[in-house]
Amino acid sequence: MALDASQNLEDAELLARFAKGDRTAAQVLTARLAPLVFAQAFRILGDRAEAEDVTQDSLLRLWHAAPDWQPGQAKVTTWLYRVTSNLCIDRMRKSKRHSGEEVPDMPDERPDIERRLQDRARAQALRAALGDLPDRQKQAMVLRHLEGLSNPDVAQIMQISVEAVESLMSRGKRSLAHALAPQKKALGLKDDG
Repeated sequence: MALDASQNLEDAELLARFAKGDRTAAQVLTARLAPLVFAQAFRILGDRAEAEDVTQDSLLRLWHAAPDWQPGQAKVTTWLYRVTSNLCIDRMRKSKRHSGEEVPDMPDERPDIERRLQDRARAQALRAALGDLPDRQKQAMVLRHLEGLSNPDVAQIMQISVEAVESLMSRGKRSLAHALAPQKKALGLKDDG
């Protein structure tokens, strides 16, 4: 099948075509899903190399699952988010480290540099605070607030109830607020009241 025609197909159809040997379907699905998987893994792990490894492992698992894929049971992206989350948690448990390091950016002399520096400081503080959360709270917070998934989608990915997701989110928000409270003034944040 032509690359342009494959672009319009649903993920499940592309996966089915890959299972039948269609390499173009695999290319389209990889181009579509790899950035999503990488972004999720990077947000959870905070390490580019680790996120790249998880992306590769997640997609390999998808390719291995393709011949047995049951259309209609789960969305491909939901299944992939779950696999990615589990691989990230496994890596965090094995390494027992939460890296907030990032490749430094090249200096930018644009007029709004102060704002960009403050935004970067806020992002680093949030990443560090997220890194200190228990694994399940961190996973729920990343999926819901950084990946933009709904609570039912997060529940399906994490294989827990919506109420459990809401509980994880509530505890995670309280922990983040507590961790970031001493830095409010330095980060240019205002009190809610």
